[in-house]
Amino acid sequence: MSRRILALVAVLAIALAILTGLAVRRGVLGPAPQTVAVGGPFQLVDTSGRTVDQDVLKGKWSVVFFGFTHCPDICPTTLFEMGQVEPLLGADAAKVQTVFITVDPARDTVAQMKAYVANPAFPKRLVGLTGSQAQVDATARAYRVYYQKVGDGDDYQVNHAAYSYLMNPRGRFACVLPYELTPEQTAAKIKAAMQDRNGAESC
Repeated sequence: MSRRILALVAVLAIALAILTGLAVRRGVLGPAPQTVAVGGPFQLVDTSGRTVDQDVLKGKWSVVFFGFTHCPDICPTTLFEMGQVEPLLGADAAKVQTVFITVDPARDTVAQMKAYVANPAFPKRLVGLTGSQAQVDATARAYRVYYQKVGDGDDYQVNHAAYSYLMNPRGRFACVLPYELTPEQTAAKIKAAMQDRNGAESC
């Protein structure tokens, strides 16, 4: 596959992911995430090789984002901006973690995920999760996340939803964090959720 075609595939993948996030947010592709059950039991593997489940979300506010380490734009941008959100939260930053779940487990091994999440520009409180294809598929279904492999060989891309989910310290859905938000807007939504006693669907 030529470089020109690969570049076109990458651009189309980014555009589709952004449009998908916006469409879901507005209910164009069905019920918006706020109106349906989001989240549930899952089993994945963290960057130490340890099997974890939904309890990894307990005790902290979690920004859950599905992506992959070979993602050319959306994933590094999202994680970089979450790195900028942390200092905006002040003392509350210690109560928040970012959970990055791969949609490309074939390439995103434990070692690959460990190296990727170590980027100093990313959030200090960043959890990277991978697993078998079946485990990732099941988790994505629970979170109603879209993704699809595009292309063949080692240079394929993965179209995926661009939004993140904010989950409360009980591991329950609080709200969607759209891709187009600035770090300041994201921080404000997280703070608003923290101030809500119910901590669910509150931002």
